[in-house]
Amino acid sequence: MITHRRALLRLAGPNYAGLMSGVVTGIIDVAWVARLGAGAAAAVAVATNIENLLLGVILAVSGGLTVVVSGRIGAGDAVGARRAVRAGWLLFAVVAPVVAGAGFLLRTPIARLFLDDSGAIGLAQAYLAISLPAVIVFYGQWMLDGLFAGHGDTRTPMRLALLANGLVLAADPILIYGLAGFPKLGVAGAALATAGGRLVAFGVGLILARRLTRGPVDGSVRTDVRAILRVGGPISGDFLVRMAGALGLVAVVGRFGVVAVAGYGIGMKALYVATMAFYAIRNAATIHLPRSLSAISGDAGEKQVVEGDIRRVTLRVAFCVGVVAAVVFAAGSGWILRAFTSDPAVIAAGSSFLRCIGPYLVGLSGVVAMGGLLQGAGRGSLMFAVTVVGMTGQLGLAWLLSSAVGLTGVWVAMGVSALSQLAVLRYAARPKPRVRLRPATAAGAWR
Repeated sequence: MITHRRALLRLAGPNYAGLMSGVVTGIIDVAWVARLGAGAAAAVAVATNIENLLLGVILAVSGGLTVVVSGRIGAGDAVGARRAVRAGWLLFAVVAPVVAGAGFLLRTPIARLFLDDSGAIGLAQAYLAISLPAVIVFYGQWMLDGLFAGHGDTRTPMRLALLANGLVLAADPILIYGLAGFPKLGVAGAALATAGGRLVAFGVGLILARRLTRGPVDGSVRTDVRAILRVGGPISGDFLVRMAGALGLVAVVGRFGVVAVAGYGIGMKALYVATMAFYAIRNAATIHLPRSLSAISGDAGEKQVVEGDIRRVTLRVAFCVGVVAAVVFAAGSGWILRAFTSDPAVIAAGSSFLRCIGPYLVGLSGVVAMGGLLQGAGRGSLMFAVTVVGMTGQLGLAWLLSSAVGLTGVWVAMGVSALSQLAVLRYAARPKPRVRLRPATAAGAWR
């Protein structure tokens, strides 16, 4: 148990830093543009949530690549791992241009779907006109993350993300506000800074990844493509449904005006500090579980014991993080919002969200951890089914409760949905009891 906990924390720590560095770009953008007004904050919050939704598409490739490569490395099949990497990049070359092109063409109806203020819609369009074509680089970063993680290396993605965000942090104020002789570009400057920082980090990552792909690769990648998509499909589907649900909540919150969207958007960005910890634990379990099981040859009973130990450790760690996060956000809600904006109305809306979000955080910590365990064990379809039902119920409940009690009803619906999904997953994924044969009579008959 202690060995598994150490392995999970060793993988999760750098992965958390990398994930946080990846989402810090959105947090940095919102923090800078919030000073331009509630409309700008709402526009960038919506645009970055759309990017999060699109992330779910490439997770079908990068997530599946992590699991497949991790299992083959654990089994000593280096050639098979390299072949899987080649299959992953082939899928990337097909998916990335299609998503980037379609997103760019649809940027106007996308912005209008979530915002009803003409000024905010125009700002969102300006951001999306740059960020959606740049999704190719964004996807490339996630492919590198999946490649390194499959080899048990979560430190290199962390360093690449830190590099990208250091560049964004430096470029954002220059391009948004027109410092050092540059033109004042507003929200478009935030998008340019983000795309540029990611592009530099992606180039460095490609150079570093060459050491993992050197060596012979035999045979067709057709089987590897299927293996990646078979594992990655549920990972992608789960994430897509969750992000679609988050965007659906933006639409529900949007009924209460731009100020409410700005407060919710800032609050959600702040929550990344906690939710990325949940996903780091999930990713660690997704790497550690298949590698541990692949190293066990043939003994189903031993595999069941090891899987149970990893499951208990993962859930305990996740719940501890969830409870701590719930307390911190409830106690520090006002301070957190004031770090982003001085608008009293936005602060009030966002603080209400953070004070009520505790049950959601605790439930989500367990749900995300269970997702990593199920995906690592090849049971991602169960996670996907529960997510679909849970997020559909969350949107319906949010609509009903918000109509009755206002924005608080949305926050309550989020908590109810997360805790309900956790309860269903714990029951549906409970370990099956091991069946043991025992002698029934002294004569040696068995029953």
